[in-house]
Amino acid sequence: MRSRQLRIESPAQTLGLVTTLSLEPEPIPLDVKVVLLGDRHLYYMLTLLDPDFPELFKVAADFDDRMGRTPDDERRYARLVATLVHKEGLRPFRAEAVARVIEESARWTGDAGRLSVRMNRVVDLLREAEYWAAQEDGEVVEAVHVQQAVDAQAFRADRLRQRVQEEIVQGTIRVETEGERVGQINGLSVVSLGTFAFGRPNRITARVWAGRGHVVDIEREVRLGGPIHSKGVLILSSFLEGRYATERPLSLSASVVFEQSYGEVEGDSASVAELLALLSAIANVPIKQSLAITGAVDQHGHVQAVGGVNEKIEGFFDICRARGLTGHHGVVIPRANVEHLMVREDVVQAVAEGRFAVYAIETVDEGVELLMGIEAGERDDEGRYPDGSLNALVARRLEQVARRQRGPAPPEDEELHGLSGDDQDDVAHARHDDEGEAPGERQPEEPSEEEA
Repeated sequence: MRSRQLRIESPAQTLGLVTTLSLEPEPIPLDVKVVLLGDRHLYYMLTLLDPDFPELFKVAADFDDRMGRTPDDERRYARLVATLVHKEGLRPFRAEAVARVIEESARWTGDAGRLSVRMNRVVDLLREAEYWAAQEDGEVVEAVHVQQAVDAQAFRADRLRQRVQEEIVQGTIRVETEGERVGQINGLSVVSLGTFAFGRPNRITARVWAGRGHVVDIEREVRLGGPIHSKGVLILSSFLEGRYATERPLSLSASVVFEQSYGEVEGDSASVAELLALLSAIANVPIKQSLAITGAVDQHGHVQAVGGVNEKIEGFFDICRARGLTGHHGVVIPRANVEHLMVREDVVQAVAEGRFAVYAIETVDEGVELLMGIEAGERDDEGRYPDGSLNALVARRLEQVARRQRGPAPPEDEELHGLSGDDQDDVAHARHDDEGEAPGERQPEEPSEEEA
């Protein structure tokens, strides 16, 4: 390729095993372009490990596997579906069936505003939908046939999902969906199995005790927590110190854990749930078990978007439906994930009927009001939280523990409790003036002549 010639040589001569020269054909002029197609991570790996690779393949084109979902994009996508149907020799699809294909394509991307351009999955869905239409001797493919194909694909891959849900419903895996608990919350995770993914509720618990402000991540301690999960726990620790320990160190230590989790835990999508469980344990305020929450938190208490939000909602919905929907069940998600919602039709119907709910929040304080039923509370100009608010309860508990750790004050200093540093100095100076001695000091008596 570099010499732009194609030489015909014997392998022995090329390897230097034969030194005798013989007649060789003339080199053939070579003018060719080589195009490599593959996954982007392979391209980046070759570029990193082989210095000649970027020199040989200078033009790189990174093709996106998603496209927009504007009305014009949907019309172009519908024409693409029609082309694929004609190319595969399938029965014609009604407009409703094409619309259902477009919805499923959006679900594959996990974004209501995007469509998948992985044509292999689209063609497989079209073929299977046409099969179900053929089973009914239909002349055209209806939307119900597309839904049958979607359900059949999920049924063939959801053995693990069914097993997990059965164990949760039977109580083998403990996930509570009724009542209230202190220091316990329902988090949500996603399990990916190839092209199939499902959501799984996880019971997250927190315990607190007198300490030095250290939050123990049990998953990390036993090396089951990934680096991103550990980062999320450190961020929520920073939030606690920034909100409640600006003037004094935290006087409580705590631990958080995913109960009945025996594999690696990765990702920060449970950091909001872990933070609310810690606040509940500190303030001794119960959390509603009828709600589950997902979301990542930053150091300022803002709730950030996470992945797999549709699967997480559907996973908790399936558990609640199996136990009986009461109208109080629901899932709390970040507001930034609202545009990604593409949940199943049965979930949409349950929400429309008021049997299930999906709440969107922007801050941790909004999550407090939803899951604990009390006001979070904001500091006033004097740095105090409203009475009865969660932040006031947390601050009071931290102050009580800090006072116990300092131990009982000396009797002569009881009147100094509750006073600021300047006021305590004033009281000390007043004592000194009245008694002629500094507080806490005793003037020595004059020794007698015998003692001298």
